[in-house]
Amino acid sequence: MDARTLGDLLALVGGPAPRLHTAPADRARPVTEVLLHDAGAPLPRAPGALLLAVGVRAAQAGPLVRAAAEAGMTGVVVRGADGPAEEARAHGVALLSVDEDAAWHHVHLLLASAIEARPAPSGGAVGDLFALADAIAAAAGGATAVEDPRQRILAYSTVPGQPVDEDRRQGILGLQVPDSVDNSEQVRELFAADRPLRLPALTGSGLPRLAMPVRAGGETLGSIWVIDGGTLAPDAEDTLVRGASTAALLLLRARAARELARHPDGDLLRRLLDGTADAPSAALRLGLAGPVRVAAFVLGSPASVPDAERTALRLLDVVRLQCEARYGRHACVLVDQVVYALLPAPAERHVRLAEDIVRRAGQALRVPVRAGLGEVVADVGSAACSRADADLVLRVLDDALPVATVDGVRPRVTLLRLTEVLGERRELSAGAWRRVLAYDTGHGTEYARTLVSWFDAGCDMAGAARLLAVHPNTCRYRLRQVREQLGVDLDDPDERLLLWLQLRTLAGLRGASA
Repeated sequence: MDARTLGDLLALVGGPAPRLHTAPADRARPVTEVLLHDAGAPLPRAPGALLLAVGVRAAQAGPLVRAAAEAGMTGVVVRGADGPAEEARAHGVALLSVDEDAAWHHVHLLLASAIEARPAPSGGAVGDLFALADAIAAAAGGATAVEDPRQRILAYSTVPGQPVDEDRRQGILGLQVPDSVDNSEQVRELFAADRPLRLPALTGSGLPRLAMPVRAGGETLGSIWVIDGGTLAPDAEDTLVRGASTAALLLLRARAARELARHPDGDLLRRLLDGTADAPSAALRLGLAGPVRVAAFVLGSPASVPDAERTALRLLDVVRLQCEARYGRHACVLVDQVVYALLPAPAERHVRLAEDIVRRAGQALRVPVRAGLGEVVADVGSAACSRADADLVLRVLDDALPVATVDGVRPRVTLLRLTEVLGERRELSAGAWRRVLAYDTGHGTEYARTLVSWFDAGCDMAGAARLLAVHPNTCRYRLRQVREQLGVDLDDPDERLLLWLQLRTLAGLRGASA
């Protein structure tokens, strides 16, 4: 992923904090990581880092700002508004501040999530997870931590008086569970379970845990760990089950918010697809000049997919990954469970890319995936037209044809649209086709199917007979009855065209498949 700049970071985090007091002359300098200041250790060489001035009062942070500049860092974050702005400006580093009562762990998690785009919640979801950890700790009777699948600590409880051990202290200090063979084995055991597990202490001085995996559908989103210091409530396991359900909702919500933060071009692409964006500025921001095409990807059978919303998000990840591998930074967006990608020229590569994505996504998600490609348009200003084409293509795809361009299925999509137009207008849906269907219903005849088969065979009697599996004389008799009984002039080419079109679209009849 492209490195964040300071401006990117502030835009992603949003809200009143952190506040920027001074910025380096080069505002395009990358912001690569967030470091916690340790007064007992020298600053590491860390180009692009943001340093959190833990344990240093804002007014006395001048030496720390100088040291951060010497270490190549992009900026320093102090607590309080009276930081050394002039000194920061003189040394070419950014100075940011947070409120006096801001928790450093909260600030660290918020900034690190935005910078690294790692699987950790940001914004309001962080506070919600910390509140959830406190609620579980109070109800279950033990210090609680919420972790992601890589054992990074997303939130932890602060209920006073609950027993803790050194593993918890070290984990909270680095927001990462200390690595060990025994710990990895416990995690594997936990992620294979579907209920709370009681796990023994990892060291002689440690404490046992009560743990529960956090899942949504079949995906493991993380885990909850409660220290068992001998004070757990009798219903602690039930509390953990309920807590895991709430945590899953919070983590999914955080993922959606993080998706917007990681890919701010998504909203721009939405507006392009709706036709409401300013095309010239959109083209400049997306770096797309010249012809483009919209590709639309969708789950083949979303109604049968458990947790289709989560699976659609995973489909978005697959599409973006494959597009970025070919085009670099790329605009993809999820709208109403359809993933849209804006593909630049040359158009010859688009079908192969779509087929590759469909194959890879189907394997990864274990769900059929389909892809519709709209018409190639002159520029991003016409993306809405290409999107409309792609949506139509999706509607005519099936298991036998999972990928197609609009030109490849032009007859199908044209008939589809004609069906809709004819059905919406009374004067276009009237005609002899209704008399034919009514006669078949009242007399048990098959005149409509015979007519469609005759039309499909190019008005060849022998061909129609083969489609119907009857003798050609049977076809002749039926068509003669249509002329005589129903008054349809089959010698008039316009009458034949209209009758075929209405039977084919409005009645949904096909000779070959009858």
